Amino acid sequence: RAVAMSVSHSSRLNKLVREQYMRLPQDGKVQVTYVWIDGSGEGVRCKSRTLDKEPKSIEDVPEWNFDGSSTAQAEGSNSDMFLVPVSMFRDPFCLDPNKLVLCEVLKYNRKPAETNLRHTCKKVMDLVKDSHPWFGMEQEYTLLGINGHPYGWPDNGFPGPQGPYYCGVGADKVYGRDIVESHYKACLYAGVKICGTNAEVMPSQWEFQVGPCEGIEMGDHLWMARFILHRVCEDFGVVATLDPKPMTGNWNGAGCHTNYSTEEMRREGGLKHIEAAIEKLSKRHDYHICVYDPRGGRDNSRRLTGHHETSNIFEFSAGVANRGASIRIPRQVGQDGCGYFEDRRPAANCDPYAVTEAIMRTTVLNETGVDTKDYADH
Repeated sequence: RAVAMSVSHSSRLNKLVREQYMRLPQDGKVQVTYVWIDGSGEGVRCKSRTLDKEPKSIEDVPEWNFDGSSTAQAEGSNSDMFLVPVSMFRDPFCLDPNKLVLCEVLKYNRKPAETNLRHTCKKVMDLVKDSHPWFGMEQEYTLLGINGHPYGWPDNGFPGPQGPYYCGVGADKVYGRDIVESHYKACLYAGVKICGTNAEVMPSQWEFQVGPCEGIEMGDHLWMARFILHRVCEDFGVVATLDPKPMTGNWNGAGCHTNYSTEEMRREGGLKHIEAAIEKLSKRHDYHICVYDPRGGRDNSRRLTGHHETSNIFEFSAGVANRGASIRIPRQVGQDGCGYFEDRRPAANCDPYAVTEAIMRTTVLNETGVDTKDYADH
């Protein structure tokens, strides 16, 4: 009864009845679902329209618009916002030939909305394209019942202490694997570059990894993977939260560890380029903390305590195989003398466009201090 009460009413609707309708032919028409980031900088919204034929590329998907006053992105007196398609995926919910389309949001004057961080990220990635930056981001999240309590946890109390849950197996160690496996398959079907998943240290906490992705593709694929996660959870009647510290106390928080390399770091002798990049990052710690969560570091201050496999938010540190450092160089990379490094500071609810842009500004464009350079005229 406790488990039944923690899932949404919609998830209990008869799915066999739904399947009857989903099997109906579409008479050559195609359903396209437009997905965008709302005014919170964390939430995703979507709406669908019919096209007369299947779009073969993003250029075949027309611009659209929506009511920005209902997404905290515009005033009611001037509320129309533009949806500009930027990346297209297969639709794992309505199946082929239907599409999911990630969009940038522009205001009435065609300038980027405040939470459209893709716009400047794309400019920066175009500038640094010759360095061929690869990223892989590890998205941690926590499953909650519809009552806001971690899914599968006792109604009045807590599960046993952390230890048996990380990469765990068994009904008493992991909760919600059906959701995780459904999300994985849905991402593969969609064409999202998901590359792995595992149960995390806190029970009901999971992680999936996206990458390697080059340049702007990292943000596009992680945002679509997040949309698919929320949509899968909707079907199962639970909630996925990206809060960096969903449970206070002796429980791990949730991050979005970011693995990064340039072409010269991946080549033989690349370790010296990795160390040079880390040196640049060490001198710009405050700037990175400010952009690594949507609230200028306030969210991360609950997570980056120096405990539970985190560094202290006020100190920069780096080390080989050290999960308590700001930057971790994997042991294999130290042995090989080339490869990549991991920035462990980004929060689970970070904007991947902001994180990848910041890393490129510091390590390739050699920016310093807390101010960023405007490359609009270059």
